[in-house]
Amino acid sequence: MIIEIHPSSERGISEHGWLHSRHSFSFANHYNPNREGFGLLRVLNEDIVEPGRGFGIHHHKNMEIVSIVLEGALEHKDSMGNSGIIPAGDVQAMSAGRGVEHSEHNASNSDIVHFLQIWVHTKEKDIEPRHEQKSFPAEMRKNALLPVVSGIKSDETIYIHQDAGFFVGSLDEGISVSHKTGESKLGVYVFTIKGGITIDGYELEDGDAAAITDSELINLTTTKKSDVLIIEVPMS
Repeated sequence: MIIEIHPSSERGISEHGWLHSRHSFSFANHYNPNREGFGLLRVLNEDIVEPGRGFGIHHHKNMEIVSIVLEGALEHKDSMGNSGIIPAGDVQAMSAGRGVEHSEHNASNSDIVHFLQIWVHTKEKDIEPRHEQKSFPAEMRKNALLPVVSGIKSDETIYIHQDAGFFVGSLDEGISVSHKTGESKLGVYVFTIKGGITIDGYELEDGDAAAITDSELINLTTTKKSDVLIIEVPMS
């Protein structure tokens, strides 16, 4: 197993008054030549949007875009005719394909919305854009790594056009879990949303990540109550 730690302190920071962002990889005005992505994982942004504010209409093309709401509720509208609210616990994926426009706003005028937005390069270019959203209640990910996004079509997960997988877990202190990829060619990005975990002797806390290659089995143990995101992604 080859493991590289990406400390939270090395994430890019964007502060716009209404938006507070942390960028795991180069994004917008933040450029880090050593963090251009991880395999086909291109963006992992942690965003907090102030009440009543949000991102206006903007364009995407040929990218798989996943939003995971951690706190509050996010309002989504797009040029495919989709509109609605993404509450905490829901996951949304949008295949931008040949091109789509969308907007994202905090659905509340009193509370913040806190979410992760992740971009993965698509497997197929210029496909028909598509949108999908599912709810994953807290009890489903309690002390387990729950699959929420997959490159295999299933009623249990959200489909994206890439050989990738997303797993979320809400783990109590002292819990040990294993993640088996089955394919060492896939890289695994472990992001500590909050809490504390150990992997192969490395300690990770809020916002820290581990970029792992050449491993089919990853074991992690929590040092405190933790929320974790694991992303499997092709390395090329």
